[in-house]
Amino acid sequence: MIDRRSILLACTASLFPPARAQTAGTASIVSGFPAGGMGDHVARPLAERLRGRYAATVVVESRTGAGGRVAIEYVKRAAPDGMTILQIPSSPIVLYPSTYKKLSYDPMEDFIPVSTTVTYGFSITAGPGLPAEIKTLSDYLQWAKANPKQASYGVPANGSALHFVGMMLARAAGIDLTSVAYRGGAPLLADLLGGQIPIAINVLGEVEPHIKSGKLRSLAVTTPQRSPFLPSVPTLVELGFKDIAVQEWLGWFVPAKTPTDTVARLNALVRESMQAPELGVSLARNCLQPLTQSPEEFVQLVRRDHARWAGIVKATGFTAED
Repeated sequence: MIDRRSILLACTASLFPPARAQTAGTASIVSGFPAGGMGDHVARPLAERLRGRYAATVVVESRTGAGGRVAIEYVKRAAPDGMTILQIPSSPIVLYPSTYKKLSYDPMEDFIPVSTTVTYGFSITAGPGLPAEIKTLSDYLQWAKANPKQASYGVPANGSALHFVGMMLARAAGIDLTSVAYRGGAPLLADLLGGQIPIAINVLGEVEPHIKSGKLRSLAVTTPQRSPFLPSVPTLVELGFKDIAVQEWLGWFVPAKTPTDTVARLNALVRESMQAPELGVSLARNCLQPLTQSPEEFVQLVRRDHARWAGIVKATGFTAED
């Protein structure tokens, strides 16, 4: 549920200009995933740009575990002064409420959305474990139907958005595909490159260099339109799976009760910082596309994505295990 404070924030955010430099205090950007991953390509450049403008010091802090929930819990308990910022992908905010029977946080009651930062898509990726003559998604689906015992696909985590892409594809194609969950993208990529698993559903930025080198091949991307990073690869929508258009966003949140002017100030600085040309170049190298919004727009995005995933999860009957 969207609380009245979030709506008030959304309506007033545009009234507050970027802040004057603060001279004291340390702000922490808390990520739920390991350092060196996709989130670092966003958090660390933004920390540099916010330092001396939003707070005297801005640091990036990784609090990993439970698919991002450890970081979420930590920020939920933090003082609502704008100095502890949660950076989190969309799934723990809009997907987990539908997959877990019980969560220790309410995404919209316990937090105030500040802004999205980037969006990114997924690739259905084949490795050397899939016969070389299989060139297209149609080829793969035919092969999977003929070889059900080998028709497995890897995902970085069970119950993730990538996992649901596989479930939706299997359901739409009318075949059985077995998901194999890994503990993150790195071990999944290692097994895909090594031929231990025939295909995987990966974050695009993790596999794009290997696709371009010829070590892997992308059968489809999940974005609504073709990715500018792999323009020759068709989308699932193009291939006839019109309901499977999935991309995630990375967003910033602060604890509930953070002052409205503080949130508006942070939003303005994030949006301004994301326009830096050098940051755009860095993001593109990692297949990330800038996406910033007002708090009002972000609130509406969360509501739409939550409703969509609730329907998808219900259709699959999936329930996550703690």
